[in-house]
Amino acid sequence: MTRGGKPRATGAEARALDDVGGAHVMSWVIAIMLFLTLLAGAAGLGTARAAGALDRQMAGRLTVQIVEGETQRRDAAAARVLAVLRTLPDVARATPVPQADLARMLQPWLGKDAEAAGLPVPALIDVDLTSDAGTAIARVDAAVTRASPAARVDAHATWLGPVGRLLDTAAWLAGAIILLMLGATTAVVMLAARAGLEAHHATIEVIHMLGATDRQVARLFQRRIALDAGIGAVVGGTIAGGAILLVARQIGALESELLGGMRLGVGDVAILVALPLVFVALAVVAARLAVLAQMRRML
Repeated sequence: MTRGGKPRATGAEARALDDVGGAHVMSWVIAIMLFLTLLAGAAGLGTARAAGALDRQMAGRLTVQIVEGETQRRDAAAARVLAVLRTLPDVARATPVPQADLARMLQPWLGKDAEAAGLPVPALIDVDLTSDAGTAIARVDAAVTRASPAARVDAHATWLGPVGRLLDTAAWLAGAIILLMLGATTAVVMLAARAGLEAHHATIEVIHMLGATDRQVARLFQRRIALDAGIGAVVGGTIAGGAILLVARQIGALESELLGGMRLGVGDVAILVALPLVFVALAVVAARLAVLAQMRRML
């Protein structure tokens, strides 16, 4: 049959190029690849969000610790340091941590009444700076040390910095895994298309003799692979979506401030939803390019 003077493949010819027995191995390959890619994507996006939240928490945050063996001296030193902090232009907020809260945090290690047992419990002051510049931290450190030699300034970025770098590395690794999975999927689809072309070589010659062009034959393979890729995308995307929701629910139940920062936003969900469509489009394009290149060598 023809359209606009050009011959085209018939439905019977299209069915002749379909997989015998309906094995559709490509569907399972796409489903597995997409499942792993979506998990890596969700992990990478969540980790990137957690890293951003941690950076915001670390920026310009300090903890001043006053360690004195005697309670009265500790409280007097803490009062002096707090008064000095509240006069510094680099300090936006200085808040003492209640001793009851501190004792509750130390209870698993020091017991219920550490002070009564003679164990030194430090006084802590949470400080927010107007700037996270190193010079501002140095000025606050010098002022605190003059107010009390027993005081020590801990910048949150100092001890949480390695955690932030680890999260950044994990996010980049997740992105690299996604690219590798896309590349592997492209290679698998191209190999499958070439194998199908070789398997149906005799049928393709007959179709050519009936007047079909290389592009029309390539469209037949595109249709078959698009169908297989679509089925695989639905299966893999559905299973991955369920797994992501399960993990997200478990993370939310932990009530961890750091892990809570991994909660995906609307933009992140949109990226994950678009990945199956990207897989199907990539499979179709890869199949077309592979078939056209192979037919030029075969015929």
